[in-house]
Amino acid sequence: MQEKTTAPETLPTHLALIMDGNGRWAQARGLERSAGHRAGAEAVHAVVAECRRLNIRYLTLYTFSTENWNRPKAEISVLFSLLTDFLSRELPLLKEKDIRLQTLGAVDALPFAQRTALAHAVQATRNNTSMVLNLALNYGARSELVRAVRAILEEGLRPDEVTEDVLAAHLYTRGQPDPDCVIRTSGEQRLSNYLLYQCAYSELIFTSVFWPDFSVAELHKALHEYARRKRRFGKTQEQVGTGDVP
Repeated sequence: MQEKTTAPETLPTHLALIMDGNGRWAQARGLERSAGHRAGAEAVHAVVAECRRLNIRYLTLYTFSTENWNRPKAEISVLFSLLTDFLSRELPLLKEKDIRLQTLGAVDALPFAQRTALAHAVQATRNNTSMVLNLALNYGARSELVRAVRAILEEGLRPDEVTEDVLAAHLYTRGQPDPDCVIRTSGEQRLSNYLLYQCAYSELIFTSVFWPDFSVAELHKALHEYARRKRRFGKTQEQVGTGDVP
């Protein structure tokens, strides 16, 4: 087993991942894009297990975005099939490692088989408390914010009653801390409509490694980079060192 390379006190409480590059990984090997997605599913297994070992309390995976519906139907079918396979295969691990599965996004729009498998896994892990694994499915940050605002309006709140805390309580991530760190693979350097409100102060780490090659060793490299960062939240460097408030 790989030794820890990052001290526990420097690990993120909430880690978010943008798992990019499956298709390009396959293309570079002369394979169908579906082969890249299958290889990417294997990487998910390893990363989830390692994050649990490191006691990272929240892990969010950008699994299927609202924009992914624009992909070819055959590719979407493969992605949904892999989701069902993942849930079936990983449920024993989630139970064994005390990981609670949750979803972020408009999952009601997913196909029936995937909705059923998700509901089963969420129900089966609902009492687990050591770690939360969020799957962002049919998720888009802009649509999440629109959904939250509509809910607030339906509740009849006055403008002066709408605070940051109220808005956060209507997001899919309500009750969870914001991501401390976002890692995106494949060399792209953008958030792609991912947790835009929640990531206001997240540390962003970009790696050129395609997702199927994002091993446990690559995870530790990214966590080591996170540990080197000085998070200031609007404070000066001197205030961070002394603990003074702006």
